[in-house]
Amino acid sequence: MPMKVRIEPSGHEFDVIAGETLLEAAVREGFHLPYSCRNGACGTCKARILSGTVTHKPYETKALSAAEKAAGLVLLCRAQPEGPVVIEAREIGVAKDIIIKTMPCRVARMEKLAPDVMRLFLKLPQNERLRYLAGQYIDILLKDGRRRGFSIANRPGADEFLELHIRHVPGGLFSGHVFTAMQERALLRFEGPLGTFFLREDTDKPVILMAAGTGFAPIKAIIEHSLSTDSRRELHLYWGARTRADLYLHDLALKWAAEHPQVRYTPVLSRPASADAWNGRTGYVQEAIVADWPDLSGFEVYGSGPPRMIEAAKGALASRGLPADAFYYDAFEYAQDPVPLP
Repeated sequence: MPMKVRIEPSGHEFDVIAGETLLEAAVREGFHLPYSCRNGACGTCKARILSGTVTHKPYETKALSAAEKAAGLVLLCRAQPEGPVVIEAREIGVAKDIIIKTMPCRVARMEKLAPDVMRLFLKLPQNERLRYLAGQYIDILLKDGRRRGFSIANRPGADEFLELHIRHVPGGLFSGHVFTAMQERALLRFEGPLGTFFLREDTDKPVILMAAGTGFAPIKAIIEHSLSTDSRRELHLYWGARTRADLYLHDLALKWAAEHPQVRYTPVLSRPASADAWNGRTGYVQEAIVADWPDLSGFEVYGSGPPRMIEAAKGALASRGLPADAFYYDAFEYAQDPVPLP
């Protein structure tokens, strides 16, 4: 029998069927709660149980500590109710009109941006468009039922094609296929848009955008969207990478900063090669931000990259006065799976 879940303070209710997590059921029934990785690694979907009990599927302890769990916090993406449950969680109203779809698409163009980064342009069916918020992602649906999530790298409204940035992961199931076998005009299926990582536009606070590697993709969409609306809101982009080659759209970021006075760009390399002759910032991207901004209390920060960067940034940014509810992030791990693509 389905189990009833109520969200407080909204009072909204939904049913969870056997085998579903609280987040899966909420998304299925159209309720927009904060989430990102969906695999128990980032902690974005943390919520409080007010009544009822849940069991957790495996998760990483950095996403939910023992003390947090003892205090009644759960990860919605891993928690399965054992009966009726009441949760305390913040719903995101701006996403309420976004409809999650499963759609076919065709690979219209492939462009290698770096030795290990491929840009795909996906063509939607004729007369179809995907309504999404800049920063959201889609799941590519593989034939064996597995999924691979990729952020949409172009702004809404310029969505004749969906742009994805795909890093080649050694042993990667889908990325290996992209780099070794995929050809233009290949057919794919996806589900989306997904996620709650997008620019909040109900404030004029200056924004710091923090990206690592291909975490640049959703940040690119956010910047392009902001510029398309003629917003004068300050955008400070910090893009962290290992070497100069990993800043695969460096010239585009420089162009934004040159043409739009509200945009600033700071690239940061953690391991520049000697051949890079790099004279810019070095170290980790979150360290560059806290070095530049001793007081972040009046900012919003949007971060996209691996969970270890997000975790390091939480403490670093808080030490500069950034409120916890002013840090929005999209944490992801590159999937490694040496099974050949069916």
